[in-house]
Amino acid sequence: MLTYLFTSYAYAIPPILGFFVLFSLSLIALLKGKRNATNGLFAGLCFFGAIINADVALVSLIPDKNLALKVDRFTYFFFVFSLPVFIQFVHTFLGIKRRAWLEYLAYFCSLFFLFFTPSSLFISGLKAFEYGTIAQAGPLYIAFAIVTLITVSYCIFTLFLAMRRTRDNQLKNRIKYILGGMGLSSVLLIGDVLPVLGVPIYPPGNFSFIPAIFLAVGVLKFDLLDIGAVIRRGTVYFLLTMLLVVSYFFIIYFVNSFLVVPGRSTVVLPLLLALFMVLLFNPMKEAVQKFIDNLFFRGKYDYQRLLKDISRELTSLLKIDQIRELLLNTLAAALQVDQVSLLLYDSSQGRFRVHARGGAGSVGDGAALFDRAHPLVDFLEASGEPLGKLAAERIKVGHERREKILQLFHDLEVQMIVPMISQKQLLGVIALGEKKSGELLVHEDMELLTTIANQAVTAIENAHAYEEIEKLNLELERKVAQRTASLRQTLEEKEKAQKQLVQSESLAAIGQLVAGAAHELNNPLASASSLIQTSLEAISQTELRGHELADDLKFSLRELKRMSEIVKSLLDLSRKTQVYIEPVLINLALDDALRILYNQYKYLRVEIEKQYDENLPVVEGNFANLGQVFINVLKNALQSLPNGSGRITVTTSYDRQRDCVAIECRDTGKGIPAEQQKDIFKPFFTTKGVGEGTGLGLYISHEIIKLHGGSIEVKSEEGRGTAVTIGLPCRRSET
Repeated sequence: MLTYLFTSYAYAIPPILGFFVLFSLSLIALLKGKRNATNGLFAGLCFFGAIINADVALVSLIPDKNLALKVDRFTYFFFVFSLPVFIQFVHTFLGIKRRAWLEYLAYFCSLFFLFFTPSSLFISGLKAFEYGTIAQAGPLYIAFAIVTLITVSYCIFTLFLAMRRTRDNQLKNRIKYILGGMGLSSVLLIGDVLPVLGVPIYPPGNFSFIPAIFLAVGVLKFDLLDIGAVIRRGTVYFLLTMLLVVSYFFIIYFVNSFLVVPGRSTVVLPLLLALFMVLLFNPMKEAVQKFIDNLFFRGKYDYQRLLKDISRELTSLLKIDQIRELLLNTLAAALQVDQVSLLLYDSSQGRFRVHARGGAGSVGDGAALFDRAHPLVDFLEASGEPLGKLAAERIKVGHERREKILQLFHDLEVQMIVPMISQKQLLGVIALGEKKSGELLVHEDMELLTTIANQAVTAIENAHAYEEIEKLNLELERKVAQRTASLRQTLEEKEKAQKQLVQSESLAAIGQLVAGAAHELNNPLASASSLIQTSLEAISQTELRGHELADDLKFSLRELKRMSEIVKSLLDLSRKTQVYIEPVLINLALDDALRILYNQYKYLRVEIEKQYDENLPVVEGNFANLGQVFINVLKNALQSLPNGSGRITVTTSYDRQRDCVAIECRDTGKGIPAEQQKDIFKPFFTTKGVGEGTGLGLYISHEIIKLHGGSIEVKSEEGRGTAVTIGLPCRRSET
C-alpha cells in the first residue's frame, strides 16, 4: 500500500508541474496581457492544458474512485472546447480570416461531445496501473480523440507553413515558440489516448510541462503575444519559488511518510531536514536565480556598462551630428541588428529626417520622411511606449491611419520603433531592424532602448541649446563687426569730410587771396604791357628793329600776356554772374574736349576708350565751364602717360538713387606720389616739370565742379595710373 501511495504521488508530480506552469501562463495572459482576442484565446488554451494536467493528478490522488471519476468527466465537460479554441487561436494569431467555417465546425463537434461527457459513452471508468490511476475510454472518447488528432495536425501544419513562408524573423520566432510549446504539448496530451485505451504505458501527456516551460520562456523572454511587457523578474522568481515550495513539500511528505516510524518521536530527522534545507535551499535558489538571469536577462550587466558608457559620452557631446553618430554606432554594435535608423525632427523643414546605419529600406539616408501630421507621431506622443511591427497591426487608430504606420515600418524595413519624447512632444524615433542572430528583441532590449532614448533627448536638447547660443554668439559677433566697420567707416568719412572742409576752406582762402591779388595785378600788368607795346612800336621805326633788345621786349610782352591770361582766368572764376542752368549733355561735352585735344595726341601711341551710358539725363550747368574741366582732366591724363603711350578710359554712368551723373577718367600713367595727393587741388601746385604747367588746372576744375554742386575725387597709385571721378547732380541746388 505504501509503495502504491508513493508511486501515485510521484506519478502526480509531472502533471502538477504542468498545471502550475500552464495555469500561471493563463493568469498572466488574462491579468497582465493586453485585452485582445489573441491573448484571450491563448489564456483559454493554457487553461485547458492546466485543467487536463490537474485532472490526471487528481484521478491518482483522490482515494474515492467514484469521486475521481466524476472529477474526470467534469474536466472533459470543459476540455472538449479546446479544439475550436485551438483552431481559432491559430487563425487569429496568423491573421487567417477565410476559414471561419472550420471554427464553426469545431464548435459544433465540441457541443456534440459536451452532451456525452457525463456518461460512460465518453469515459467508461478508471483503471489502475503500476504508475497510478487513469481514465478508461468509452466509444465516443475514441471519436473525440480522432477529432482532436485532426485538429492538432491541422493547427501544427498551418503554423509550420506560416513559419516557412514568412520572411519576418519576429513572426517566425513567435511561431517557433508557439509551435514548440503549445504544439508539442498538444501532441503529448494526445499520446494519453494510448493508456486510456488500455495500453500499459506511462502517459506521455504527463511530460507536457516540458514544452509548457519552453512556451513560458518564449512568453517571458521574447514578449510573445505582447503579454510580457510588465511581467519580468517578479513573475519568474515567483514561479521559481512556487516550484521549490512544491518540491520541498514532496520531500517533507516523503520523509514523514516513509522515514518516520509511527509511535516513535525523534528530533534527529527534523534536525537533519532543517540542516538540509538550510544548506541546500539557498544555494539551489541562488543557482536557479543565476540560471534565470542568464536565460531571461542575458546581457544585463553588459547593458548596464553600455548605459554607463553612453551616458558619459552623451553628456560630453554638444553637436547633433556627433550624438546621432554615437547612437547609430552604439546601438548597431550592442544589439547586433541588421540596421538602425534614427529619425530626428528638423525644425527648419518641419519634418522628420532619416539617418541610418546599415541602410534604411527604400528610404534614402537623409531623406525628410514625414511631418507632425503623421499618425505615428500622435500615437507615440499619446502612448510614450515602444511600438513593434506586430503590435502596430492591432492598434486601434483607424484603418487608414494604421496602414500609414505599417507603411512606415515597411519603408524603413524595421521591426521596432522607440520614441524620443520631451515634454509630451516627439523629438525623434529610434527604429530597429531584425537581430542578425534571428532572435527577437526582448523586454530587456526595450528597457535599454527606452533609457537611451530618454538620455538622448536630454543630450539633443542640450545640443540645440548650445547651437542656439553659438548662433547668438556668432550673430552678436557679426553685429559687433558690422557696427565696428560702420563706426570705422563713419570715422573715416568724418576724417575725410574734415580734410575736405579744411581743404575747401584753405582753397577758398587762397582763392580769395589770389582773386584779390589778380585784381590788383591786372592794372600794373596792363600798364606794363601797354608800355612795352609802345616801346616795340617805337623801336620798329629805328635802326634797333632787329636788335636783341627788340627780341627781349617781344618775349617780355608774351610773358605779360600769359600772366594776363592767368589773371583773367582767376578773375572769371571768382565772379558769380555766370549761368549754371543750361542743359548740358555730358557725353557731348566729353567728345568736344577730346576733339579739342586731338591734335595733342594724334601722333601718340595712346588708346582712348569711351564707355558711355547712352541713356544719361541732361545736367543743369555751364557747358563751357564743364568743357574746360574735362579738357583739364584729359590733358593731365595725356601728360601723365610715359613716353606718350598708354590707355585712357572715359566712363559715364547714372545713379538713379542720387540723381547724379558720374564721369570717370582713368589712365595708365605714372601716377601721383601719395604724399603729394593732398595738395593737388591747391592753386599753383603741379607735379609737372618747370615750365610745363601753371598748377591751376585742377584747382580751377575743382572750383567749377564746386559751383555746379558736384564733387571731384582723385585716386592714384604711383606707377599704375590715376582715376579722376567727377559727380554732377542733374539738378543744381541754388544753395
